[in-house]
Amino acid sequence: MAVWLSASLTLFLSVAVQAAGEGGDPLIRDDGRTRGAAKAPITLIEYSDFTCGFCLKFFRDTWPRLQAKYVETGKLRFLYRDYPRADRGPGLQAAVAARCAGEQGRYWAMHDRLFSAGGRLDQAVFQSHAKAMGLAQPAFLKCLQEARHAKAIFQDREQGMSFGFRGTPGFVLLRSDGDSKDPAVVIPGAFPYEVFEEQIERLLAAPGDGEGGKRG
Repeated sequence: MAVWLSASLTLFLSVAVQAAGEGGDPLIRDDGRTRGAAKAPITLIEYSDFTCGFCLKFFRDTWPRLQAKYVETGKLRFLYRDYPRADRGPGLQAAVAARCAGEQGRYWAMHDRLFSAGGRLDQAVFQSHAKAMGLAQPAFLKCLQEARHAKAIFQDREQGMSFGFRGTPGFVLLRSDGDSKDPAVVIPGAFPYEVFEEQIERLLAAPGDGEGGKRG
């Protein structure tokens, strides 16, 4: 199954990743929503919505296999980016809730609960998760009510749209060092695990600056 990328998008991503190495471009910056080793040679960015059925499918079926084979072995770094499909409602509220948990160092715990629990997503559910996680309730509730992360969430979505995504999930797979000889790959949807595996293995096998094609 082919995964293709337009020439203009390839150029955009190449420039963005090179800038990240110089000044910390938000494309691959670690803002607390990162899993895996900081020096992993490959980076996978997901643009996602907590209310998206195909995003849930990726979380349940594909993510555990990627985590076991590539993330836990230091080969892949995973970044999560928000892409609420609506300007208001449960998708946006859930993204805010995850970031509010992140203020207390528990972003991934809330992220996983929001995907794992299923069913409705509303303030009562978010508060229930926060209580079970041992978060400071007044601070969490205040963060929710202020929706203080909404602007940053929509910035994530704008970034995803600039890559051509018009729905969720969408993925960008690229070398962490921004090596222009290996352009980034866009995976527009919840493709089977084998598609991710094929593209990751291809990037791992390609020689990078000073690496000589070695794999850790």
